[in-house]
Amino acid sequence: MEEIKPSNIEMKIKFNNLKISIGDNIFTHSIETQELIYSYLSGLTNIEIKAINIAYAHLGTSFNILKSGGYISWIKNKNH
Repeated sequence: MEEIKPSNIEMKIKFNNLKISIGDNIFTHSIETQELIYSYLSGLTNIEIKAINIAYAHLGTSFNILKSGGYISWIKNKNH
């Protein structure tokens, strides 16, 4: 049986519930990448969430979660 993937609207709702400022550019990525980003963000501690929010506040639309050190480390550890 084929897995049903969430839509962009469903992903936006999930991201909004996280209360993390990361901008809307993540919705230009595939649903699979959005799901990975969501998994990463939903596992962050309160201090890590504050750091992400500060980074986004300072960098604005230049902020890219896929290039953040935390996300890159998380992906590497996830694949091992």
